[in-house]
Amino acid sequence: MRGRDPAEPHRSTTPLELLFDLTFVVAVARAAAELRAALGQGQTGHALAGYALIFYALWWAWVNSTWFASAYDTDDVPYRLLTLLQMAGALIFSAGVPAAFGHSDYVTVVAGYVVMRMALVTQTLRAAHDHPAGRALTVRYAALISVVQLAWIGWLTLTGPMQMAGFAVLALAELVIPSRDQRPDSGTPWHPGHIAERYGQFTIIVLGEVISAIAATFGDAVTDKSASPDLITIAVAGLLLVFAMWWSYFRHDSLRDIRREIGESVLRTFLRSLGHYLIFASVAAVGAGLQVETQSLTHGAHVTPRFAAYSVAIPVAVYIVALAFLSRDQAPRATAPGIGVLTAVLVVAAAAATPLVTLPAVAVIIVVLVTFLLIYYLARDRTPLRQPPPT
Repeated sequence: MRGRDPAEPHRSTTPLELLFDLTFVVAVARAAAELRAALGQGQTGHALAGYALIFYALWWAWVNSTWFASAYDTDDVPYRLLTLLQMAGALIFSAGVPAAFGHSDYVTVVAGYVVMRMALVTQTLRAAHDHPAGRALTVRYAALISVVQLAWIGWLTLTGPMQMAGFAVLALAELVIPSRDQRPDSGTPWHPGHIAERYGQFTIIVLGEVISAIAATFGDAVTDKSASPDLITIAVAGLLLVFAMWWSYFRHDSLRDIRREIGESVLRTFLRSLGHYLIFASVAAVGAGLQVETQSLTHGAHVTPRFAAYSVAIPVAVYIVALAFLSRDQAPRATAPGIGVLTAVLVVAAAAATPLVTLPAVAVIIVVLVTFLLIYYLARDRTPLRQPPPT
């Protein structure tokens, strides 16, 4: 495990990485389902806190595995077996999501997370043994992450405000430890093209959760003998929304910026990863919000129409702002992300207009606003209307 060539041409995702992603699909779907259930009961604070915590663990385990694979995926037997162990950890984690949301019981979730992280630590120690150029940092990373995993087990003994404070401290520790490993002289052979492709693939995974919610809405709309116009409007608006969100993300080639950030700036490399936490979590939350809107129309949710509208508008606004800041330097004539922030404000304002404006009408307005923003970006960037190659 001496590290892959960071200039390797046509560095594509391996079949093992795609299989690895499937286990995270299960966990993301479980988190989105629990978010929808909590929002449907009007439990806003509980829903958002639990979702942010759960999705942080999913995102960070996936990001660390992805970056490691970018540099050290040798695809030999030990690597495959340790990846299998990480997949088992992801499934254990997903099994514990309902208890974490329903009873703040994080035992199973932490067990799955620790399994995923310790499997990666073992991979890191293999790299330390076989790759002398990066040995100092990989050993340091393995030691510190192992200590943090012990701290996560101890965290289970905390309750109430102390538990939330402990989570903040340990989550910050998880974020800070790898920062030195991403500096330009670390000797770690990151592959920018592979990382850019993997970010895009996980974005598609969470967009798939929105597609699933739209399919459920279409099903509810045609359950009766006569289709419900309101539900059909929500479903069509949701489909147009997910397409506009996809196009907004893939309208440009982020490879250039990732390559520059890895070579020049630890901070910007870290901020890109953090920005994708907001992108992944907000997109999956849009799917949950669409289902809350559907249940609001069918009287399956105990929430007001305005609350249902906010359940879609707020994650869409977060997505718009996060993407605007991530892509602010990617256009030839890049401008400040003010237009994205303004659009996000208008999206939330449209939701606030409920019930003066019907819920289906608000869904249509949100789609129009996101589409106008996309048209503005395309006109400003003057990019070809095609998805760029990954490398």
